[in-house]
Amino acid sequence: MKFLTTEHKAWLHLLATAGVIFLAVIFKVSGSEVIALILSIGFVWVAEIFNTGIEKIMDFISLENNEQIKTIKDISAAAVLLAAVIAIIVGCIIFIPKVLT
Repeated sequence: MKFLTTEHKAWLHLLATAGVIFLAVIFKVSGSEVIALILSIGFVWVAEIFNTGIEKIMDFISLENNEQIKTIKDISAAAVLLAAVIAIIVGCIIFIPKVLT
């Protein structure tokens, strides 16, 4: 998949995904918790892939400084940030009680 070989952020997501899977195995999360983690991870990956696609399209349209293109890129990046924050919240809800016990 070209996305993994060309985008450095993809490697960060891959590392985070591996870390969550490792923690899920170590803490023996329940079936419903696994589903929540899978959906959260998938949500972040989809947001990042769409963000990368939008950025590539905008760069194809114009490499010059353009305020409208900057706004479009910022909005798509914000979607990734929101997805990541939601995933972190889900992870905290699942893992913090397990760490504390």
